[in-house]
Amino acid sequence: MRAGTVRSLLAAPLLAALLTGCGIRPTEVPTDFGGAPSRVPCTPSGPGVSTQSSQGVAVQVFLLCGSSLVAVDRSVRVPEGTPDERRRVIVAQGLLDQLAASPSAGQKAAGYTTYVPGGLSVTGPGRKDPDDTLRLSTAPEQLTSYALAQLVCTLSDSAATEGDGSVVLGGPGTAPLRRYECTDDVRNRPGTTEPPSSEVTAG
Repeated sequence: MRAGTVRSLLAAPLLAALLTGCGIRPTEVPTDFGGAPSRVPCTPSGPGVSTQSSQGVAVQVFLLCGSSLVAVDRSVRVPEGTPDERRRVIVAQGLLDQLAASPSAGQKAAGYTTYVPGGLSVTGPGRKDPDDTLRLSTAPEQLTSYALAQLVCTLSDSAATEGDGSVVLGGPGTAPLRRYECTDDVRNRPGTTEPPSSEVTAG
C-alpha cells in the first residue's frame, strides 16, 4: 500500500471527527442544495382576530399567504330572530369587516396578510336586483385583484349567498351587476387570475 493512500485513510476519521465536533455532519453523497426553503408555513400560532369569541356564526375568510388564498376560521355576530334577507347582509358585512381587519400577531408571523380595504360596506339588492345581490360601497372592478379574489372566495361559499361557489356583486346605486365565481385558479393565483364573471341583468 502506498504511503499517500495510508495517509488518506488515516486522515478520513480525523476529518470526520473534526466536522462532528464543529456541529457539521459529514455526508457520503453529493448535496443538492436546490432552492431556499420557504419561511412561510401558513400555519398561524394562536387564535385569529375573531375566533376567540364563543358567540356568533362560524365563518371562514380567505387571507393571502405566500402567493395563494388560505381559509381562516372566524365568527360573525348575528342577532337571534333576524329575517333571512337581513341576515344575509349582516353576515356579508361581518365578513367584509373580518377581511379588512389586521391579521393577528400569530398570523402575521406565519405570513398572512389582507388587501381588502377598511370602511367597505355592503347592502342588499336594489328594487330591480336579483334577490341574491350584494352591493358594495366600492365597485368591485375598482378593487385590486387580490382584494376582489378575497371577497369573491369568502362571500361565494358563505351564509351571505346561495353557497354555490358564486356571488352577485355590484357597486352602489344602479351600477351594473356581475356574477363572480371562486375557482381553484383564483385561490392559487389571486394576483394574476381574476375571478370569472358574467353579466347579470336586473329585473
